[in-house]
Amino acid sequence: MLLFRLVFGLLLVSGLLCFAMYIGTGQVAWRHRGLVIVKWTVLAALGFFAVLILERLALML
Repeated sequence: MLLFRLVFGLLLVSGLLCFAMYIGTGQVAWRHRGLVIVKWTVLAALGFFAVLILERLALML
């Protein structure tokens, strides 16, 4: 759980830094990197919540 929170937080911070670099430099490559990082962050969050739901379902059975 702690590892997931750490990875999730680092992904969010790195995405924000990429968007800040895009605003600062105007280079489209930074925006693209930020969007890719945010996409993977959302996928990681969905996977995490899927595991939580499956754990709760296993306990109910």
